[in-house]
Amino acid sequence: MPFCFKNLEMAGVVLAEPRVFADGRGSFMETYKFSDFANAGLPYRFVQENQSVSERGALRGLHFQRAPKAQGKLVRVLAGEIFDVAVDTRRGSPTCGRWIGVTLSAANRHMLYVPPWCAHGFYVTSESAEVLYKTTDEYSVAHEEGFAWDDPRLGIAWPGKPALLAERDRRWPPFEPIDWADEGGGA
Repeated sequence: MPFCFKNLEMAGVVLAEPRVFADGRGSFMETYKFSDFANAGLPYRFVQENQSVSERGALRGLHFQRAPKAQGKLVRVLAGEIFDVAVDTRRGSPTCGRWIGVTLSAANRHMLYVPPWCAHGFYVTSESAEVLYKTTDEYSVAHEEGFAWDDPRLGIAWPGKPALLAERDRRWPPFEPIDWADEGGGA
């Protein structure tokens, strides 16, 4: 199997480490293979792919989409390094309001699967970072929401104070758990 999958402390959030084949020409790796991901408990079809470029100190997030357009995300870094965060938003979950943060970089080639019921964000720790992520549903402005990146109830240990932050990310409300069963899905 070209991937090593590690279930993290929050059920459903999975770190995928691809196997890299290197020789005198350079290297090769599979970045996604449906059958391997499905066998690891991630049988999701990705329908959209997004790419961003951000400078050091940029923070993007915390974002998510409500059902029926909730998005699972498979995040990886093509250049640079980020601190990637997933926050459990599920009311009643034993990990509701908790967060997981991992370093994703072009050097370590790790990928993070973020379930639809998580708010997601990242902070750029390198000079710049190019981030690519696949989503399980298409973007819908009508379903997009977010939470304050600096909500003290979440207590996310970002690696620095953001130097670059979108206006909408400054205005997201404080964290509030979501009853995903009432949403008609997403959990």
